[in-house]
Amino acid sequence: MTDKAKIKPLGDRVLIQPMEDVEVKKGGIIIPDTAKEKPQEGKIVAVGTGKRDDEGKIIPFNVKKGDKVLLPKYGGTEVKIDDVEYQLVREEDILAIIED
Repeated sequence: MTDKAKIKPLGDRVLIQPMEDVEVKKGGIIIPDTAKEKPQEGKIVAVGTGKRDDEGKIIPFNVKKGDKVLLPKYGGTEVKIDDVEYQLVREEDILAIIED
């Protein structure tokens, strides 16, 4: 995300840049972009302000900027900033943190 694109997720939302898989062509068949599955991995580029509990205290995030995460195939909101596609999801929708 560039400095020009200023977006700050609110609440427990997280802005994620999906990681593109390397296209593998088997048998010379090229799969069109519309038939490909959505990426399931992504990198967190921004986190929200935090979710509040019943007493009004902010619940800390389990993820942080730079984490590589596993996402569900469907869900969240797709946004485009400076010709780069991102996904805006709630932290609870993130399936796992991928450790290197």
